Amino acid sequence: MPQVNPQILVWAREAAGLGIDEAARALQLGGARQRGPEVLGEYEQGTKAPSRPLLLKMAKVYRRSLLTFYLQQPPVKSERGEDFRTLPGDRGYESAPKLDALVRDVFVRQRLVRSILEDVEEAEPLNFVGSITLAQPVDFAAKLICKRLSFDLNEFRRKKTVEEAFSYIRELTEKLGVFVLLIGNLGTHHTALGTDVFRGFALAEKVAPFIVVNDQDAKVAWSFTLLHELAHIWLGRTGLSGADFEQKIEQFCNDIASEILLPEAELDELRQLGGDRQEVISVISAFASRRKVSRALVVYRLLKRRQIDRKQWLDLTEEFRRSWEAERARKKEQAADAAGGPNYYVVKRHRVGNALVEFTRRAIAEGFVTPTKAGRILGVRPTNVQALVEVT
Repeated sequence: MPQVNPQILVWAREAAGLGIDEAARALQLGGARQRGPEVLGEYEQGTKAPSRPLLLKMAKVYRRSLLTFYLQQPPVKSERGEDFRTLPGDRGYESAPKLDALVRDVFVRQRLVRSILEDVEEAEPLNFVGSITLAQPVDFAAKLICKRLSFDLNEFRRKKTVEEAFSYIRELTEKLGVFVLLIGNLGTHHTALGTDVFRGFALAEKVAPFIVVNDQDAKVAWSFTLLHELAHIWLGRTGLSGADFEQKIEQFCNDIASEILLPEAELDELRQLGGDRQEVISVISAFASRRKVSRALVVYRLLKRRQIDRKQWLDLTEEFRRSWEAERARKKEQAADAAGGPNYYVVKRHRVGNALVEFTRRAIAEGFVTPTKAGRILGVRPTNVQALVEVT
């Protein structure tokens, strides 16, 4: 068996964001004679060689492939693409290892999909990727994207729920050849990545581009994030997006998504916005609800039009955030009290998206992918692949 470089063990643990005590617990090391951290320390110092079963367990806990542990040296940190986020202080950076793991996973999925498309000779470059620049007017870019999507704003608003409205845009996006995933954690609620860490991620490849929408965000915000990331695809700019809009590219993508979902002319309805704070909140809430958009989007547009100042914008945005968090907590309690729950495979298919599930189903049927690789593409165990691709 090849020797394992102890530096790899230290690097893999630290890259996973785990301290030695936490990792030892997760690996179930230690016993009556020796504490877990001491045992793990011996492996990391090279005084004790890890067995293959332990390496398999490390691969799972540290979210790495087994082959990684046989590298001669720790690899150079992989790129996330550009980082378009603006985070106050160190907020969110404590989640960097989890975010790195999520982005790395998306890159792997994209490469597997692209490889299969190349094998079946269907790797046609998408000409809209990288087809616009920041120098072009927002309204022009918005119209260009809408036309290519065949997006109908009235159809979007006719949907009964914000989830159905999002599904409408997602389906149009996936028809273009862009895979859209809903991901906000690494498989468990303990690894959740809040919107203070990231809202979306765009992998702007010419073949099989991917978009990730953070499903920890309010559902009413998903459509906006999807269109924001789609604007990144049109710009050909791979990277992470956050909640702020200090960077020029983030403003540009925000403005495109805003113009698509809430055309400038409609804001004239709020030109006489006034009254006390509660009345303003009530008017904005009703306005946003009718249009299947978030209240945060409405006040962002009002700020851009200078109908409210930055102080009012910050106050209203914080109020809407608190309101959403209270509603989310209430629904979580109701769900905990309810018997049973939604089918695992139905939920998973929704998170992965019909396009990726159907792509994988076809690749399996035609013999172009093994269950192991199919599981990696879909983010499930190989034994769960067949059930997932068969669910409707």
